[in-house]
Amino acid sequence: MSSDYEAAERLARGIPLREALDTSSAEAWTALDLGVRILAWTTPGLLPSHDWAGGRRQRWSRDAPPPAVNWSSTPPDEPLLAVALCHPDGRIREAALEWAARSPALRPLLAVRCADWAGPVRDRARALFSEIPGRQLPPLTALVLLLSRRDQGEFARERLDRVLREGPAEDVVALLTSEDRATRRFAFRIAVDRGLLAPAALARTAAAASDDVRIQTLCAEAAIAGMRDGAYDEVLGPLLSARSPQVRSAGVTALRRAGRQGEAAVFLADRSGVVRACARYVLRQGGIDPLPLYRSMCADPAARPAAPAGLGECGTKEDAPALWSLVTHPAPAVRVHAVTGLRALDAVRYEQLRPLLDDPSPAVVRAVTRALLPDADRIPHEWLLVRTGADRPRALRVAAERLLRSHLRATVRQRRPTG
Repeated sequence: MSSDYEAAERLARGIPLREALDTSSAEAWTALDLGVRILAWTTPGLLPSHDWAGGRRQRWSRDAPPPAVNWSSTPPDEPLLAVALCHPDGRIREAALEWAARSPALRPLLAVRCADWAGPVRDRARALFSEIPGRQLPPLTALVLLLSRRDQGEFARERLDRVLREGPAEDVVALLTSEDRATRRFAFRIAVDRGLLAPAALARTAAAASDDVRIQTLCAEAAIAGMRDGAYDEVLGPLLSARSPQVRSAGVTALRRAGRQGEAAVFLADRSGVVRACARYVLRQGGIDPLPLYRSMCADPAARPAAPAGLGECGTKEDAPALWSLVTHPAPAVRVHAVTGLRALDAVRYEQLRPLLDDPSPAVVRAVTRALLPDADRIPHEWLLVRTGADRPRALRVAAERLLRSHLRATVRQRRPTG
């Protein structure tokens, strides 16, 4: 709140707009709107003065004109106008709108007023906002999307949406690399709907957008929908090699559409469970049973460490001995996935698995902990307590404490009287 107030105070004292706040930040404009209201309570003398009709405060009605703000016929400077546009009195905000429409630097506050709670201010702001040339709206995208969360915030977003859907493609493309996540998502939806990006470009974007699952999914689905004969590799290549499991799974599923179901076998031992599941589905659709493939992989899993997890996900109880033999494999990744496979197969025996809590690999310790949680009340309390000592590895201490909490909750439930 202090930063909101400080920006408002700097503007009220005449500090230039770009020095008083970060004009490139959508949040800075909405914070300023709040800051001026705080200023009205703490230091009202800094706000623009005004005269009321008849020298007294009147109830606002559409028939009552806005107050005669003490401005001359020359435009007020931007700091004063910015404060007036956020003034607690709606009639001052409405009067300030006429000047704001002529100042490109204050268009963000014009967008804010489009979501104003006062009808006359909101209506006038919307009329003025509608007069802004469409090519000048994209820089306001982040703020407009932020304001769209408000009850009255859809007007500006809907106009911006129309402008970007009907305007030059370069305006949309320029927003695809915005630093604002909401802006990027908004722009990608429009770009996909308008067909502005080729399937290969969409696939590369899906593979590269590692920080945004929504954009990954949108682009991957659009890339697959746009695949054409002879260009499958341009789309499937980036998707299948992506770091994101969601993108890889989309690529694996698309192998069926491309008539290349057999290539899904490579992904049976993917590190992601969802990718493994997609690979099994595609193979079965091609008439290939993945279970024998898994059993073959688990005979020598060093090259495919996740194969034991996949075997547990689609195997039978007969596969449990093979998985148990792998919980002591020299490779930690194999041990991790062997434990995961036992959980999926519902073949965990806590007496056999409990010693693996002392495994030197933190990843194995975490996997064993997840497997033992349902049986935590059967593990001796003293055995776990010893492993919380400061001399034990951190992963083991965390695991023991987690199991102790589960042990305690289970014990309390068992001792709670019924009826």
